[in-house]
Amino acid sequence: MPGITGVMQDYLKAIYKLQQGRDAVSTSEIAERLDVSAASATNMVKRLARLRLVAYSRYQGFVLTPAGERIALEIIRHHRLIELYLAQHLGVPLEHVHDEAERMEHVLSEEVEARIATALGDPRQDPHGDPIPSTDGSMRDIRYPKLGTLPPGAQGIVAHVSDERPALLRRLARLGVLPGVMLKMRARRRDGCEVEIEGRRLVLSHSLSESVRVE
Repeated sequence: MPGITGVMQDYLKAIYKLQQGRDAVSTSEIAERLDVSAASATNMVKRLARLRLVAYSRYQGFVLTPAGERIALEIIRHHRLIELYLAQHLGVPLEHVHDEAERMEHVLSEEVEARIATALGDPRQDPHGDPIPSTDGSMRDIRYPKLGTLPPGAQGIVAHVSDERPALLRRLARLGVLPGVMLKMRARRRDGCEVEIEGRRLVLSHSLSESVRVE
């Protein structure tokens, strides 16, 4: 990715995630996602457009070009492999791997990326349950329902926990609500739900329940 800075990569990654299931995204959405000013987002998107990494759709917004999408998926692959390596091999707490990976993803060489993937057994998902893009740029698009949609009495396996809010992720980790864990829905409540994990009954708030997806 010669000439593509880390900031550019962050923008392309953000656009990719915002674009999922949609036709286009606006500069205001990009600015909010990256916590930058609208003017900064507009200037960077224009710069990416000049490099033909994004394209403008009149009255709709911006979309990634095939070249922009390839870069976004490569950075996402770096990020998620690093997260998994930090969690599995270095014992970094789950709520910290995201921020560490954000700092490391831009400088990871292709050789080290390949070595990490081999050491991990060519994994298909990161420690939060997000799919890891393959080396050819493809990625599984599996969308699991939120925990709160599970009917009382039903069982499911935690497939994904959101890393958007570290405090919630830290709370879920302490409770043992992590990918791969089997749980049973005991009752749904207006403010959350009651679940059972390995004989333990837990009451999860609405915000915690919204952060968990089940298979």
